[in-house]
Amino acid sequence: MFRPQYPQAPAPQSAHLVPGQHNHASACSCQHAPAPAPARRRAPEVSGGTVAAVVTVGIVLTALLAAVAITAISVAVAAVVMRSLLSS
Repeated sequence: MFRPQYPQAPAPQSAHLVPGQHNHASACSCQHAPAPAPARRRAPEVSGGTVAAVVTVGIVLTALLAAVAITAISVAVAAVVMRSLLSS
């Protein structure tokens, strides 16, 4: 039920083939253009400087996040202490 069911593609039929005959280059005398080769995509080149910059930015953002978390915890502890001092 949760698996997709793909329709079966019909088998390609060639007008040049006769049942029982093998597909040889000399089977027909017509001139077919060769199939174009698939274009190969090149991977983007990444320099060492780019990698170093990304790592540095990641480290800085992590340090800032840790600083914000520590500050929030410190403010929460200070608020609890102040509340207990003022209530008594």
